[in-house]
Amino acid sequence: MTDSLSRTDPHQTWPHQPAAAAPSGPVPPWSHDPYGAAPAGPPPRPRRGGRYAAVAAGVLVLALGGGVAGGVIGAHTDQSAAATSSGTANATNVSTESATMASVAARTSPSVVTITVQVPQGTVEGSGVIVDDQGRIITNNHVVDQARGGATVQLSDGRSLPAQILRTDPSHDLALLQVDPSGLTPATLGDSSNVQVGDTVLAFGSPLGLSGTVTSGIVSALDRQAQDLGLSGLIQTDAPINAGNSGGPLVDAAGRVIAINVANASTDQGGGSIGIGFAIPINQAQSLLS
Repeated sequence: MTDSLSRTDPHQTWPHQPAAAAPSGPVPPWSHDPYGAAPAGPPPRPRRGGRYAAVAAGVLVLALGGGVAGGVIGAHTDQSAAATSSGTANATNVSTESATMASVAARTSPSVVTITVQVPQGTVEGSGVIVDDQGRIITNNHVVDQARGGATVQLSDGRSLPAQILRTDPSHDLALLQVDPSGLTPATLGDSSNVQVGDTVLAFGSPLGLSGTVTSGIVSALDRQAQDLGLSGLIQTDAPINAGNSGGPLVDAAGRVIAINVANASTDQGGGSIGIGFAIPINQAQSLLS
């Protein structure tokens, strides 16, 4: 629930833990900084590091934009005839892929929950995923670490259930909750050791309190580290991850949970997604279940 890496520039954050939306209250959810500490209060004190990462990120975005545009123009100029003849096949492939992703989203969404926690300063929200028929739910530790008592879990069908915090693992930013297992739909867990760069993924959760949100992308890199969070072996993805996504599942194209969303990178204080998100591999998270 704090900025994930230290920094010198008060207008730059890299990366964030998008644990939860800001506390509920009279302030509209669109006007707060969704990436500061979840409870109300003064912003965190800027710390060292991260400034040059912001500069490098800005240059990287510009360089890729130019390179991609040039490549697209060249391909169109040199292969216009081929593009015409293969247009129907390409459209069919896109349609099939979209249908597949839609079916994955439909199968996975009933397993995703919104977690509401009462903290001393108010109410915060995060996400989680039902992982077995015992009613156990994996989320991030930073979603529940300030909870007064238990938590409340809202299911995709609108039901709200009281949740007990069974176990926490602050060193890996993971937590395990328990609810009444009646009528739940557990997700299918995958094997994160088989994940490859370029794999298609979907990120599920409740960004800014918008439950049932799904975003898509690919696996951008493997084995990333967030030193100030004390986390390593993270999966990097360009699927948008925002405040409230923390604890939700990152799912592969077969509908298997491969990771738990935990953080994202941002180049401004507002903290909006810039396509650099991070997730904890599910093989790490499954240690909570033993």
